[in-house]
Amino acid sequence: MPTTLKKLGTLAALVAFAVSASAGNITVKGSDTLVILAQKWAEVYMGENSETKIQVTGGGTGTGFAALQNRTTDLCNASRKIRATEIAACVKAFDKRPTEYKVALDGLSVYIAESNPVKQLSMAQLEGIFTGKIRNWKEVGGPEAPITIYSRENSSGTYEFFKEQVLKGKDFAASAQTMPGTAAVLQAVAKDKNGIGYGGAAYGAGAKHINVSREEGSAAVEPTEENVLNQTYPIWRHLFIYLNPELEKGEVAKYLKWIRSENGQKVVKDVGYYPLPKNLRE
Repeated sequence: MPTTLKKLGTLAALVAFAVSASAGNITVKGSDTLVILAQKWAEVYMGENSETKIQVTGGGTGTGFAALQNRTTDLCNASRKIRATEIAACVKAFDKRPTEYKVALDGLSVYIAESNPVKQLSMAQLEGIFTGKIRNWKEVGGPEAPITIYSRENSSGTYEFFKEQVLKGKDFAASAQTMPGTAAVLQAVAKDKNGIGYGGAAYGAGAKHINVSREEGSAAVEPTEENVLNQTYPIWRHLFIYLNPELEKGEVAKYLKWIRSENGQKVVKDVGYYPLPKNLRE
């Protein structure tokens, strides 16, 4: 196909994409951590606004940012902040830095099987377990049994956040089993009495979270709303939505405002994450 025709085809696709968003059809893609919340937001919002259609898919934060750059999604869900390289790619794609919205808080939780007697671990012990230095539950006060690590794929924002905040940038153990989503991590841990994994606070059925201490010997803290808000739980984070500023109008703008409203933040709590403090909603 001649270059001119290719450019015209691309332009037509971009125009159609923008018109679709402004006409009440909103596409959302990205973080698997956020997908259950995003689906619930969409369900509740469409129930109140029948003229709006919202399509939500996961795939991971990295997948969401790629779709944002390619203009194949209106909203990108992210469980970590956008990287400088991703900002640069967006600027190259649509000449603007993406707009960032904080939409919820999460106490990123570490999960083990219900039958495992271990109740708490320090950040240093978690680093040792997930990098492979600690290989047996006996080393952290548990039974004589090998530790099975369940992790996320490297396109996951949760994977990257955990690697940065808990492993201090070190690699996960080579033995770590990569799972396609947080739900899959939890399902694996729930079935494996020696398993350990991590994921958002809203995922927990069938397994139990452990309390985490910042230092050896200090008080271990539960990932509750109060402990996340006062930042005593050490593995807390914001959850985000990013978008092309060109689309920050019409139904998209209305939807984002609703997400950060009392009604939208009630959905956050109902799903199992934690609402934004009111000073962060404007």
